[in-house]
Amino acid sequence: MTKRPLFALTIFLGAFLLFLVEPLAARQLLPALGGSSAVWITCLVVFQLLLLFGYTYAHWLTRLRMQRGVHLGLLAAAVLLAFVSTTPGSPAAFERPITTIFLALGSSIGLPFLLLSATSPLLQVWLARSEGEGVRYRLFALSNVGSLLALLAYPVLIEPHMSLHTQRIAWAAGFVVYAALCAMLVPASSSGVVTEEAAQPVTRPATGKLVLWFLLPFAASMQLAAVTAHLSQNIAPIPLLWILPLSAYLLSFITAFEFGRFYQRGLVIRFLVVFLAALAYTLTKEGATFPIWLSISFYLIELFLACYFCHAELYLHRPEDPQQSTLFYLTLSAGGAAGTFFIGIVSPLVFSANYDLAISFFVTAVVACVALWQEGWAQRLLWATASVLLLFLIGKEYQAFQAGSMAQVRNFYGPLRVTQGGFPPSSVLRTLYNGTIKHGTQIFTPDHARVPVSYYSPDSGIGLAMRYCCKGRPKSVGVIGLGSGSLAVYAQPGDRFRFYEINPAVEPITRNLFTYLRDAPIQIPIIAGDARISLQHEAPNNFDILVIDAFSGDAIPLHLITTQALELYRKHMAPGGIIAFHVSNQYLHLAPEVAALAKTAGLDAVLISSPNDEKKGYYSATWVLLTNRKDFQQETDVVIARSSFPEIKAPAWTDDYSSILPLMNWGKR
Repeated sequence: MTKRPLFALTIFLGAFLLFLVEPLAARQLLPALGGSSAVWITCLVVFQLLLLFGYTYAHWLTRLRMQRGVHLGLLAAAVLLAFVSTTPGSPAAFERPITTIFLALGSSIGLPFLLLSATSPLLQVWLARSEGEGVRYRLFALSNVGSLLALLAYPVLIEPHMSLHTQRIAWAAGFVVYAALCAMLVPASSSGVVTEEAAQPVTRPATGKLVLWFLLPFAASMQLAAVTAHLSQNIAPIPLLWILPLSAYLLSFITAFEFGRFYQRGLVIRFLVVFLAALAYTLTKEGATFPIWLSISFYLIELFLACYFCHAELYLHRPEDPQQSTLFYLTLSAGGAAGTFFIGIVSPLVFSANYDLAISFFVTAVVACVALWQEGWAQRLLWATASVLLLFLIGKEYQAFQAGSMAQVRNFYGPLRVTQGGFPPSSVLRTLYNGTIKHGTQIFTPDHARVPVSYYSPDSGIGLAMRYCCKGRPKSVGVIGLGSGSLAVYAQPGDRFRFYEINPAVEPITRNLFTYLRDAPIQIPIIAGDARISLQHEAPNNFDILVIDAFSGDAIPLHLITTQALELYRKHMAPGGIIAFHVSNQYLHLAPEVAALAKTAGLDAVLISSPNDEKKGYYSATWVLLTNRKDFQQETDVVIARSSFPEIKAPAWTDDYSSILPLMNWGKR
């Protein structure tokens, strides 16, 4: 009796668990690393490397005589590790974020992930040997279906209804079931004696094929990492925006390997060229914004087309010899790991600005040129021209960044840039950018040296809080998020100000290129690290005002906007204190969420939106102030400035639950 259904079930379950643990593990890591959007990209690098190790293991094991003992022993060890949490234990994790992620994942889900990733190639070879048939690439497509279902189930069915602890235990239990199924198949499909077929020397594929097996997934994974990083940094570092690009990537695998015979190269290339050209053009338009649904859709379609092209071409060059199948998967995973590693690790170290999307587009064009070189002069000319134009785009982006920049730096927490320009009538305006979002400005004239501008004008929510919180006495202020140090302009003799900043690159820029801190009449300490972790280790600060303004780009660190976070903030507040959330955002209606938090804590929420005033250097800003002080709420300026909250039902976020779907501003430009 054939065990083909059992093989299929095990491959499906293994793939489901493999991709279910990815958003779960990354979600557990977010709070310790400041909610940075780079957490997921670095996790992707680790997952791709573990996938490579898994395929290497499968390639090695199928040539070993003691397959049964080795695999069963590793399965037993992995079952124990499956119950280990990925949460880092060190409060200094922010100092070595990449090392922290590698160690946290490697010491917990590392071995289980490796074995899960080896499932598809390993069981395909075992099945081929036991039944004497060729490799079934439909099983590879089946594994990708399992992966895709896991990714889609996580934000819709799992994350909204299960705590992180419950998710982790459920996943570990699923791994135990998987290990039992795998153990049933090892003796049935692999014995201690290697078959005559397995003992034969493996025919080495042509060098050209090996190169394509590497380059095609290299380009696809670069696209995946670059698009994911762009969406995550500019909207929110949340599982939903991690999962959508990864789902498009997997869908391209499924379509290519399950329906390879329907691949229409000419049609796919036409669409791919159009989307590459359109998105490349938008990269040249600094400051251009689009409705969120349109932006996400365009990037996902381009990603799918690019990955589908790469994976369909990969399918056309697949080996038919079962002995070459593990080498095929090994080379494929090596290319995927290399592409993700370049975007996630190399690019932030090498480039001071973010050119990832342009580079990934360029690499896709170059790889297409290589893959289609034998298809005639028309394809060569098309992709050679595209490569040159995209290389020109990278150069143009570089010139644009350099032309207006005083300083540029990029690290794990994102790209920072300081620009300088004129401010009418004869002043100098200096601006700090994180990604494409302004994070503070300063007007350099004697009259403006200590004048609040940008999001912090005197009539903004935080300006009113500073004016009326402590009339007649010194104030104690905590600020989560340093930026350009703009809020130090409100410091007066006798006040106590305290800033919290997780990005080590921000403080040198703030101290050397802006004068808010040095011009303040008091000494202002800057506490390095994630603010929430720092506050947990501090005695009550008795803040009159605590400002939460720690956003990177337009992304939001969700762990700073939860009921548990608010409970921690309140422990550090003086009686009648004001907790001020800066909720200006292009893509999300955050004000209703903060109002929901206030309701759970029994606090009043005051929404204040201030208008843009270019002549004074003011930006439109939205603040939500949480307080129970009736006298503050009855101040004339506060009454006039107060706005009504949008009618959006938003459940209060917790450390175990957060969903941005109800808050997304789909039509916002």
